[in-house]
Amino acid sequence: MGYSLGGMYAALLTGFSDSGAFDADRQRAITEYVLRQGLQGLYIGGSSGESGLMSTDELHEQQEIIAAMPAARTSHVIAHVGQPNTRDSIALAQSAATLGFDALSALPPHAYPFSDEEIFHYYAELAAATSLPLIVYEVPVRTGRPLPLELLQRILDLPNVAGIKFTSTDLFKLSMLRRSRPDKIYFFGFDEIFAGAAALGCEGGIGTTYNVLGKLYVELFKSVTASDLQKARQLQDTSQRFVEVLLQTGVIPGVKAALRAIGVDAGFARGPLIEQDNKAEQTVGAFLREEQVQPWLA
Repeated sequence: MGYSLGGMYAALLTGFSDSGAFDADRQRAITEYVLRQGLQGLYIGGSSGESGLMSTDELHEQQEIIAAMPAARTSHVIAHVGQPNTRDSIALAQSAATLGFDALSALPPHAYPFSDEEIFHYYAELAAATSLPLIVYEVPVRTGRPLPLELLQRILDLPNVAGIKFTSTDLFKLSMLRRSRPDKIYFFGFDEIFAGAAALGCEGGIGTTYNVLGKLYVELFKSVTASDLQKARQLQDTSQRFVEVLLQTGVIPGVKAALRAIGVDAGFARGPLIEQDNKAEQTVGAFLREEQVQPWLA
């Protein structure tokens, strides 16, 4: 179950107007650029899309816009639906199912220090809400704590749960999880060390920097699966240098600045996110103009 979903997915950015409102035209511009990069598909409504700063109504509208784009219909679309409460998460999940998306995903609930049982029951309710396969999520940097291995195993055993997006540096835990539940699909979420997780058997990746360098990540995954270690190292090095630049600008604001630098009308991040470098577009633009980076721009 779920292996047809494998591959590389951009954690899609969201388009906002200069006043900070959700902007359908900018959303289409971002999505069209991302879809030209040869990725397996899109992961929409997630943290990279600033979903924590958006209303449920805006996320519904974003789903509808993506679903209406002809190019998106030829790709797989995973809809992230994790909201601060179960009711809104289920509403977004059912909307995604109605619109014909391929799968769901959701952060664990983290607005409060929820117990393991509360997290388990959240995923159980969400998985039962539609017939779509569900990709659960391990992301301690966002939730404030790693989920225990035993809890992740229980969640993966739920009906309709197809796999996990694993965004943690604990690759030993990832390996133990894969050995214990080999029939599930494993996506990795840290762009800058993707090659390591791919070498351990992950079936794909979901990342923020894929919005700009999706072609590079597709080739990186191919290089690892072909055991071309030299090329994989080279491509991962380029990825890491991009992340280093983004740490100067702020990751999400910096990725939007990178898109603007190559002519995509991506707009800016929604407040309180700000560009930490007042020349962010120039900073990331200089990196993108490097000879070894140019071939990877769509």
